[in-house]
Amino acid sequence: MAHVIPTGQERATIVRRAIRVAVAAGAGFYPLLYGAGLPVMAVYALFAPIAIGLLSPIPGSGRQRAGVMVRALPWALVLATLGTLLAVETWAAVGGMLVVGFLLAFAAVGGPRPAGAGPGLQLFYILACFPPYAPDTLGQRLSGLAVGVLLLAACELLLPDPSAATYRERLARALGEAARGAASGDVPPRELREAGARLRLGSVPPAERPAGAGRDDRALEQAGRAVRRLLDQLATLAEKFPAAADPASAALLDRVAGLCTSCARFVRTGDDPPVAGALEKAMRDFQAERVRRASGPPGERPPVEVERRQSQVLALAESARMAEITTDIAVHGRPTEPAAPRRLFWYAELSTPELWARRVAGNMTFRSVLLQNALRTALGLAAARAVAGSLDLSHGFWVLLAVLTLGRTTAGATWRAVRLAVAGNAAGALVAGALLVGLGPHTDVYAALLGPVMLVAFALGPLLGVAYAQGLFTLVVATAFAQIEPVTWRLSEARMIDVVTGSAIGLLCGLLAWPAGARREVHRAMAALLRTCAELVPATARTLVGPEGGWEGRTAGPGGS
Repeated sequence: MAHVIPTGQERATIVRRAIRVAVAAGAGFYPLLYGAGLPVMAVYALFAPIAIGLLSPIPGSGRQRAGVMVRALPWALVLATLGTLLAVETWAAVGGMLVVGFLLAFAAVGGPRPAGAGPGLQLFYILACFPPYAPDTLGQRLSGLAVGVLLLAACELLLPDPSAATYRERLARALGEAARGAASGDVPPRELREAGARLRLGSVPPAERPAGAGRDDRALEQAGRAVRRLLDQLATLAEKFPAAADPASAALLDRVAGLCTSCARFVRTGDDPPVAGALEKAMRDFQAERVRRASGPPGERPPVEVERRQSQVLALAESARMAEITTDIAVHGRPTEPAAPRRLFWYAELSTPELWARRVAGNMTFRSVLLQNALRTALGLAAARAVAGSLDLSHGFWVLLAVLTLGRTTAGATWRAVRLAVAGNAAGALVAGALLVGLGPHTDVYAALLGPVMLVAFALGPLLGVAYAQGLFTLVVATAFAQIEPVTWRLSEARMIDVVTGSAIGLLCGLLAWPAGARREVHRAMAALLRTCAELVPATARTLVGPEGGWEGRTAGPGGS
């Protein structure tokens, strides 16, 4: 798989992140090692920004990431304490790794931010759970960890990334485009569809996605789908029926435009909500008039082209009604008026704890991709800890680091990452070995090199791909450890052995546990969707050709709309 070349904005983000992590790591490491003479504390102050800032893809703006880091700090201290105490025996460390690995990986059910912080928290346990068993150093470990995390949080505030538009703001803009399209009818269809595409979750930064289990996020996500559908329907209407609308359709479109304008303002400010039920009443009147005219004498019936256009207009008005209800729930937390059909808005009647319980319970099945990933990660980390402890590998935490950072959702993707990582580490080990042999015990030179090497590694690694990232990180490790204790070229050898061991364990887990990733679950979900939609076909046909027809018949079907 070819490395994806970052865009200009992505490159700037990567460079800013590299500067933040390098500055925070250096600001903690140098004073604690050379000023206070506390090597254990210095190691944790160096490692903490790398773990939570570089190896954890926490999404969001600088302020958002800093908030996540500060809230994660107590958990990081707990995990480092747990790892320190369980390092007394290999079996205890393995059991702790199994539990911690599963819980932190499964925390992805909470959304992008918990998922992003998970790898960093895993690493705090991993670093502490390896020999030597030294509970007397626990205070230094926790102090260094806290210093590193707080320094990085400060750097996030001092050198932040530009903040992205919130999903509410994106929704309000899309509603504004829908209002223009419904009112004038002269907005190019391409612009309407582009406005809808900006609401797709894949186009939204992870930190701004409404991915939580609460009512607000569920309503925002549902509102986004309704507005996307509305924009697409407006674009289709403009393409299929470019001629002027009949008076009834024009009047209903004006109602839709007014509603979209009110909803956009309501989402932004929380004030002046649209008049509840006004659009629904207009739709009922519109449908009643259609039925009356269609039932009249043949000479008074509207042309087929007009009836088709009216059907399109009524369908897009229903999408606007869905947007009205969901924006009401998103702003108020609950619908101010009964939301119909109820089965589409089932979540509005449940409390937040109940909704979270449903999400967790819904993912406690072997068909859940999140559960599969959590189990695969936990088993891989536990196996790696057992192997590293049994073989007494030097710097064995690199084995677990390889499992954590190189594991992918499919066996094929894991193999590609492993190949590149091993090649990059081999090159990095050769360069680092030559550096250690050439410089010898000159600690001052390593101290001068560490800052620039970190900056280059943290910037170029993500820009150039896995191989470069692994090779450059080997140089960071060599220049850092050479300042703490005397090392030789065998440090590079130990890292190479550990990375290869971790890569093999991660690859084996990928082959044994759901090697195809989410592919089978996607197929199952699509088949279930098609089976569910099939139930709508008879009901829709009866509604369209039956004698009763009308608004009531259309909204009472199995799908609700």
